[in-house]
Amino acid sequence: MTDHPRRVTRALLSVSDKTGLIEFAKALAAHDVELVSTGGTAKAIAAAGLKVKDVSDLTGFPEMMDGRVKTLHPKVHGGLLAIRDNKEHAEAMKAHGIAPIDLLVVNLYPFEATVDKGAGFEDCIENIDIGGPAMIRAAAKNHDDVAVVVEADDYKAVLDELAANKGATTLTLRRRLAAKAYARTAAYDAAISNWFNRQLEIDAPDFRAFGGKLIQSLRYGENPHQTAAFYATPDKRPGVSTARQLQGKELSYNNINDTDAAYECIGEFDAKRTAACVIVKHANPCGVAEGANLVDAYRKALACDSTSAYGGIIAMNRALDADTAREITKIFTEVIIAPDASEEAIAIIGARKNLRLLLAGSLPDPRAPGLTAKTVAGGLLVQSRDNAVVDDMTFKVVTKRAPDDAEMRDLKFAFRVAKHVKSNTIIYAKDLATVGIGAGQMSRVDSARIAARKAQDAANELKLAEPLTKGSVVASDAFFPFADGMLACIEAGATAVVQPGGSMRDDEVIKAADEHGIAMVFTGTRHFRH
Repeated sequence: MTDHPRRVTRALLSVSDKTGLIEFAKALAAHDVELVSTGGTAKAIAAAGLKVKDVSDLTGFPEMMDGRVKTLHPKVHGGLLAIRDNKEHAEAMKAHGIAPIDLLVVNLYPFEATVDKGAGFEDCIENIDIGGPAMIRAAAKNHDDVAVVVEADDYKAVLDELAANKGATTLTLRRRLAAKAYARTAAYDAAISNWFNRQLEIDAPDFRAFGGKLIQSLRYGENPHQTAAFYATPDKRPGVSTARQLQGKELSYNNINDTDAAYECIGEFDAKRTAACVIVKHANPCGVAEGANLVDAYRKALACDSTSAYGGIIAMNRALDADTAREITKIFTEVIIAPDASEEAIAIIGARKNLRLLLAGSLPDPRAPGLTAKTVAGGLLVQSRDNAVVDDMTFKVVTKRAPDDAEMRDLKFAFRVAKHVKSNTIIYAKDLATVGIGAGQMSRVDSARIAARKAQDAANELKLAEPLTKGSVVASDAFFPFADGMLACIEAGATAVVQPGGSMRDDEVIKAADEHGIAMVFTGTRHFRH
């Protein structure tokens, strides 16, 4: 591939986001580039004292139909699509008075932002750009001759090339811009189609598209030999993608994945009701607790498994305060994420230069609808987000003994946590804190035993006479297919159980619970998390 320079003599600019527009237009004019523009963009350029031709003067047609029709014209698309070295194209341009357009600068109507602010149906429809994507795709197709810019971030690259190449762009840049242009229109159309599906309540459309904008290129993926990048989608869900990083090293792929898991879990705990802390390691909570305040919640969460918490991710549901910040910095932590933080807490964390502090502004709504997607060989698995919330469930007592108030409180806490732990999941909880977590095992019995073993390790470290599973409650993310899993929990000291129910052997499991004087409740809701 050669540089194939193409001098820019004429540019068409039509932008909704006018960031950097005037400076860019002035720089183009300094390279003797003729400026053509539309509507508000043309007015802004003219107001800056620059000479600009309105697109209606180029086409010979006025803007019409409330601006819906202004650039959909042969004199625009011909100027973009004509192959400069093609004799027939050149003759057609001459015959029809079509002037070449060497640079197209378009950013699209703000459809995503319009949806995000909760606008009505018709307002959203009016913010679907038609002429913009058509021009972008035309210019990108003809990138041998035309440069296309779809966001202000690329103004500098274009100006640098014009300065270095006597007013010309190189094929290398034009191809890079063309690739970006097609990705932008694809992401734009994906946002529109997914919005339409939500409006029409279509769960499985014939075609499903997803799009996102690069947040950052990552050093590598889950492992050093894998490449990776982080993208933001139109779904403005509070979390790691929307958070402000105040300090610390750049987030890694695994940091982002684990931080998302932690913040989704902490979103289950209403900050107005209680202070709460979640500690995550390898995408699984290793300690979760409610407390009178954040530092109390953190200490209780840490006590569940302080070994796994080393190098973990910590999520808080309230603004990080100085006392909690001091406590956290006593051990090595990778990331702290919270809605906000006090200035004193920020200063305390700031003394640990590698510790990342993220402020997300608010908590994710656990009830909010949304989609999750997972790749499989040759396909995508797409499903609605698990937005079932404990507070909306009916806990049905199925044993002779009902849980007492303290047990019921802990059962709801444990099931709240179980939603965010890899299946098969067993959660032991006591006094609104996890005291043993078994995650991701092929057998639910193994999860119960592993969680109990970790509780024993924690008791040894804390120099307790017995593990905190004694007198605890237990939550299972799915039904017990046999009584053996529940019996392992009873053996560890659990006095009450919460599970979805629905097994062919529910009667057998209930009978075993009654024989051991255990209280058990069914939720009717399963929380598999693979």
